[in-house]
Amino acid sequence: MRTVELVCDAAFDRAVREVWQRLSDGGVDSLAHNTHAGHRPHLTLAACARMPADAGPRLDELLAGALPLTVRLSGLVSFGARSRRRVLSWSIVPTVELVLLHQRVWEILAEAEDPGPYYLPGRWSPHIGLTRRLEPGALALAHSVLGRHPDVEGAFGAARSFDSESQQTTWLGAR
Repeated sequence: MRTVELVCDAAFDRAVREVWQRLSDGGVDSLAHNTHAGHRPHLTLAACARMPADAGPRLDELLAGALPLTVRLSGLVSFGARSRRRVLSWSIVPTVELVLLHQRVWEILAEAEDPGPYYLPGRWSPHIGLTRRLEPGALALAHSVLGRHPDVEGAFGAARSFDSESQQTTWLGAR
């Protein structure tokens, strides 16, 4: 799979990592200890098996003009994971700017091979992941650890693409 992701600026990154650590300290299998070298808080805009040949330069131009992009994290959501396990995430309020950017990314990727259905316009739910797959009891513990979770405002300052086959990250837009 290839992705198009927005990456948090330094302050936003720290805010998300603090929540990862709070969860971990509370006994929840959070993303705090993901050992992949490229792992960091991010928002996935798109995923597909292969991008069209001309997508790279077009995504560079689009994303260079769209960043930084300020968003607000508000509320916790969980997604199913092909079993009774759930992934806990921090929901992103879908601003007009974010929704239009997402739409434009998919206009560039219109001919992408095997697009990820949950990332397509109309099905996409913008979020930043907080945990790995959790059994129901661990999900309840995560909510207990976080309590009444405050909203946080932050900015995405860069964009990248990750290739799961080669495990390579390519930066997109101005960096």
